Amino acid sequence: MSINSLHIGIFGRRNTGKSSLINMLTGQDISIVSNFPGTTTDPVKKSVEIFDIGPAILIDTAGIDDLGEIGNKKIQKSQEVIMKVDCAILLIAGNQFGDYEMQLIEQFKKNDVPYLLAHNKNDIDKIAAITISAIQQHSNAEIIDFSTINPADKERLISALKRIVPSTAFQKSSLIGDLVQPKDVVLLITPIDSEAPEGRMILPQNQTIRDALDNRCITVVVRENEIADFLALGVRPALAITDSSAFGIVAEVLPEDIPLTSFSILFARMKGNFSAFLEGTPHISRLSDGDRILLLESCTHQTSCDDIGRVKIPNLLQQFTGKELNFTVVSGLSELPPKIRDFSLVIQCGGCMVTRKQLINRLRPFIDRGIPVTNYGMVLAYIHGIFRRATKMLERKPVNLSLFPDD
Repeated sequence: MSINSLHIGIFGRRNTGKSSLINMLTGQDISIVSNFPGTTTDPVKKSVEIFDIGPAILIDTAGIDDLGEIGNKKIQKSQEVIMKVDCAILLIAGNQFGDYEMQLIEQFKKNDVPYLLAHNKNDIDKIAAITISAIQQHSNAEIIDFSTINPADKERLISALKRIVPSTAFQKSSLIGDLVQPKDVVLLITPIDSEAPEGRMILPQNQTIRDALDNRCITVVVRENEIADFLALGVRPALAITDSSAFGIVAEVLPEDIPLTSFSILFARMKGNFSAFLEGTPHISRLSDGDRILLLESCTHQTSCDDIGRVKIPNLLQQFTGKELNFTVVSGLSELPPKIRDFSLVIQCGGCMVTRKQLINRLRPFIDRGIPVTNYGMVLAYIHGIFRRATKMLERKPVNLSLFPDD
């Protein structure tokens, strides 16, 4: 299942039938169903194809009303899921609607997550008018009264789900579609170093090649020391895309009139808050001794002496600024450090392994607090003095970069 599949979170109190709902939607016994409250612990994911919706990942979460220290940890994990989903189903049963549900609704609103309310087990207890009235005082979401044991209710629920799916969830995004024309030559520069996987390309390179082919471009792939050989053929590329780590070498060899950017910067534009990245990057020049820098990796991987996030960027930043900086690395979608206000700059990887929703919400707490955010590729472009060159063809709105000169 693709990381671009629709992510649907199932939330609610213990024993409202969240696991049964997952099983109903998938047609399989995926989640453990029990009359004993608190059966679900960590969020459970299941990939499924939903008719008229398409590929989706259903996420079954622990009960939001769980008790004790372990229960609090379950609740925290459930709340973290809200930041990662495209839409949600808030499940209630027995006409219970109160503080737990209202807290979830506030979290949905805070993270711009569309949702519906589903009252389960109506074969035992139908939803009451007083419950509907209480819900409507706090939410404008659609309310469905159903039962997971009634096969006909599956289609009603899916129809309601279709009405809340964000229109952007299935829009096919193109990395370079607005930068090129059919038959343009796109030059991809892909260094092969200790970080390169054996016998294959990394995901951003693969996706960019496919995107260029989808846009009917002529795609040429070379290593950084073969650029001059390619240019000697007399073919002028309409666009050159490099691994960010090779910016220094590529910028020296590639003529300035050839548009140049990187795989990481293209992903930053497609998945992140690109305007925030553009405005945040020049704050590199404002860093002071002792400043704390947060590096966010969206995946987990083996590291080496050439690791771009943990080794190259910290070393280059300290050399460029001449400052003693402190670095913290968080990998995957792990919990953020508790005191995020202590950070002077946040540097996000390209985000090829996460959805746009996940990346946007990952950085939202920093942006809301005015903490500058940037991206691996944009940091390296800035350090090598080619920030404008690497981003100018990608800007969607003007940003006053003259306040922070980098050239």
